[in-house]
Amino acid sequence: MALRGGLPTESGFVGVEGVRLVEEALRSGCPIQAVLFSESGERHRDRLAPLIGRPEMGFPVLHTTDRLFEGLADTEHPQGIAALVQPRAATLDDLLRTPVSACAPLIVVLTGVQDPGNVGTILRTAAAFGATGAVTAASGQSGTASPFSPKALRASAGAALHLPILSGMSLAILLTQLKIANVRTLASSVREAQEAGQPVFSPWEVDWCESVALLVGNEGAGLPEEIERSAGARVRIPMVSGVDSLNAAAAAAVLFYEAARQRNSLASPPGKTKP
Repeated sequence: MALRGGLPTESGFVGVEGVRLVEEALRSGCPIQAVLFSESGERHRDRLAPLIGRPEMGFPVLHTTDRLFEGLADTEHPQGIAALVQPRAATLDDLLRTPVSACAPLIVVLTGVQDPGNVGTILRTAAAFGATGAVTAASGQSGTASPFSPKALRASAGAALHLPILSGMSLAILLTQLKIANVRTLASSVREAQEAGQPVFSPWEVDWCESVALLVGNEGAGLPEEIERSAGARVRIPMVSGVDSLNAAAAAAVLFYEAARQRNSLASPPGKTKP
């Protein structure tokens, strides 16, 4: 049911399917309840043996037929391997800590992103460009898809199991606590400066080396105007005339790339020139 239904078990374990996702789950350090192989999935055992065989793992390895596995799998062409994994619990304090490898916290806040594929892609992109944590929150009547549903986990390529994620927090409370913690909130916006009624920055005009939380809104409607107004600033990606906006995941990729460019430049040794 964790695979087919996409819901956590009563004890909070979620289903992951496919050799890559199971491998990421085993590497993540998250608790594993069980690993399941089908007959054809046994071909992946050698690849995963060093991870499954570690004494500290201590979970059962189960076996089933290909026919039964295909009946429970969420994918069209299952690889014959799945696992139950418990995502690590994260608090806002966890997200506000600066990792040793980063100059400051960089948090992505998914607000009303309803497509699990977009949720997973944004998390994968954010992790690839150095984000240190993520929050999922509702936006008006639009909830955000679970980052731990099968489709979102596949789209994130397992990044959701490594990145600290705080799910389901009230957006109003979050914005207040981020302000108290001196984290600058940036609303990704499609509005021009004259429409916004407040300054709108291009990605390269933002100082991404300070503590930043980037708000990414609904795929079609974006962020509600009241949320944009309540953020510390708005950031807009300049585009040629005739193009109104980018897909939510594509826009997040552009913004996080600029963040990584600035943060990596700051981390470069003095005198070293980057290509």
